[in-house]
Amino acid sequence: MPHLGIFELPDELLDLWHQYRIPIILSTFGLLTAVRLGLHFKYGRPKAMVSSMPGSPRPSLVDGVEKPLVDIKIRPLESGEKAVVYTEKPKPVKSARKHSPKRVTGKKVRRPKGTGQMLFDPEVDSIRPLIFYSSLAGTTEKAAGKLASDINHWIRDRQTAGDSKLLETQSHDLSYVEYDDFFITAPKDEPNTKYFYIVIIPSYDIDTVLNTFLEHLQETHHDFRIDTAPLSGLVGYTVFGFGDREGWSTEEEGFCSQAIEVDKWLAKLTGRKRAFPLGMGDVKTDGAERLGEWLSGIQDALVDIAAGKGLGEGVAGSGNAVASDEEEEEPNSKASLDDVEDLGKSYRGPVEKDSEEWAPMAIDFTTFNKPASAPAPAPAPLKEMVPKSSPTYASLTKQGYTIVGSHSGVKICRWTKSALRGRGSCYKFTFYGIKSHLCMESTPSLSCSNKCVFCWRHGTNPVGTTWRWKVDPPEVIFEGVKEGHYKKIKMMKGVPGVRAERFAEAMRIRHCALSLVGEPIFYPYINEFTAMLHKEHISSFLVCNAQHPDQLATLNHVTQLYVSIDASNKESLRKIDRPLHRDFWERFNRCLDILREKRFEQRTVFRLTLVKGFNIDEEVEGYADLVAKGLPCFVEVKGVTYCGTSTSSAAGLTMQNVPFYAEVQAFVVALDAALARRGLSYGIAAEHAHSCCVLLASTRFRRDGKWCTRIDYGRFFELLESGKPFGPDDYVGDETPEWALWGNGGFDPRDERVDRKGKKKIVEI
Repeated sequence: MPHLGIFELPDELLDLWHQYRIPIILSTFGLLTAVRLGLHFKYGRPKAMVSSMPGSPRPSLVDGVEKPLVDIKIRPLESGEKAVVYTEKPKPVKSARKHSPKRVTGKKVRRPKGTGQMLFDPEVDSIRPLIFYSSLAGTTEKAAGKLASDINHWIRDRQTAGDSKLLETQSHDLSYVEYDDFFITAPKDEPNTKYFYIVIIPSYDIDTVLNTFLEHLQETHHDFRIDTAPLSGLVGYTVFGFGDREGWSTEEEGFCSQAIEVDKWLAKLTGRKRAFPLGMGDVKTDGAERLGEWLSGIQDALVDIAAGKGLGEGVAGSGNAVASDEEEEEPNSKASLDDVEDLGKSYRGPVEKDSEEWAPMAIDFTTFNKPASAPAPAPAPLKEMVPKSSPTYASLTKQGYTIVGSHSGVKICRWTKSALRGRGSCYKFTFYGIKSHLCMESTPSLSCSNKCVFCWRHGTNPVGTTWRWKVDPPEVIFEGVKEGHYKKIKMMKGVPGVRAERFAEAMRIRHCALSLVGEPIFYPYINEFTAMLHKEHISSFLVCNAQHPDQLATLNHVTQLYVSIDASNKESLRKIDRPLHRDFWERFNRCLDILREKRFEQRTVFRLTLVKGFNIDEEVEGYADLVAKGLPCFVEVKGVTYCGTSTSSAAGLTMQNVPFYAEVQAFVVALDAALARRGLSYGIAAEHAHSCCVLLASTRFRRDGKWCTRIDYGRFFELLESGKPFGPDDYVGDETPEWALWGNGGFDPRDERVDRKGKKKIVEI
């Protein structure tokens, strides 16, 4: 069979088609109609039909007897074969008969099986498999790496044997790829190369990047601007899912649920080009064995496609054949609907067909409805963000979190423990006067919209772009986090070295750092929650990631508002923050514009987390431009802290990415010079060498030649309770202590710094 090929239109012609397709279609239809009418009037209707194959003449009912409308005669042809000649007979006169409702019969027409139009030409084309994977803890990433290695080894063996139709595979992490490049149209980067998609993913009961990926597939399918099967240019696809039968033993309970969903949507987007059935394995037991079996099926499918055999016919799950997903409803499925002809039987008792009472029930489809007294269906209950039975809950509590309600948490900070023992407070005390043992670290939302490479909680806290969970009242959260914090403070009573006076002070919370994990501003009632803090004279230090501009614009007064600025350009931000929002850069810039507008209402801080190899080299000028755009009150520059877990390594972060304090200092000096060149009034105010952190401040906070970066907390609550407008200049506190200024190290001389073994450490300035 000759290869038909595909004619690909350039983008300009495709745009013209979408713009003028309706008038073109109508004009074409009108032209064809005119031609048809012209031929009809010129030649008339043919009276006879000659065919080499017998047909099915249409019968007519005359006096209760079926009679054909044609005379059938057989005459020989020159070739020796016999032909059937149909000649029309005069139409019979209809007899009077009793009218009865017409009964609709029939069944759903199934699509014919087959490989469809061949897209791969074995004479000129080659096949490159592409592996897509997603991994939080690194297990799936390792499996995908081994799979890629095995496939490439197999392909190289075939190339050595003379088969050059298969090219070595390429792997892509779904957390990093641009979905538009791979899942709206098939890639066209390499000429005469067709692509085969291999997707290997785990399944989670928390929101991860897979939820965003599934939403993209679903939106692409339902987008009227995109063709029905935009990925039909692929030669095939297959999906493998890892699950956990210990927690979700069956598919109905959630085993490999997200892999099943990906397989379903790819079937729709590719025009059912499933090359091999969905594979599933238990990550704890038979995952490797099932993956090996699945690999053998992939290899067989690739060999057949490379030989020009397509996806095969008649095999369940291959080509156009239907597999066990929602592409077509199974006849005996409980979720399937009855045919129209069977609706009547579903509303009456069983009746024998031969009885006099048997007849199709008349149903008025225009008036049939549920009784007015029938109760409305109950809405589906919202799920909890972190259910107590979930692995997420177990993991977070094991790390020292107290989960409050279904989506909030509190955890005692290591600086709180250090301050209780007189071994130093965090940089917030050095810069702003916050006593660490009086500070509660909590969050009303454990979910985040980023997967930053330096995050300490890879694979434990949920992620998402929209709030889709049950919402706990702010009163419940407020009381719960206070109770959890006090319980953890009481647990420090018997720890050696705890100072009695500081322990007594710690039993009254004075500050709240809303920066534990997740995105606090994501919580729908964040303003009500901060109001409860302020009512008890607890200061609020809120940190957001510049991905929720609408919530940021409506945020009420907080004591200090932080915005994480982790990169100076779009590509660096994509790599280091790994945001879930597709318009993350636009959201980021909108947040900076909002901060500029609020600079005389809120005390704003840019937090720059420096990650060596990601956002330090040659980005000083870019950061200076962002500062010029947002004009924050302060800029904190901090070196990343490596938590030393395997999940950090899986995210691409090692100890090599942690900058030395000298490198942070050099960066700050360069940034200060870049701000000066732009005519911006900033200066290096303070440092906390122990935290590898330096503070740049606006000269608005320099009084009588001295830096005043600390906060007058009593004055803040007075202004807040007055109900009058006020700004950050109205509650500036005392001058920054000498030991906290730039060049003096920033360690409180009243405390004693010790090493990891508890021995006194000499602090060099």
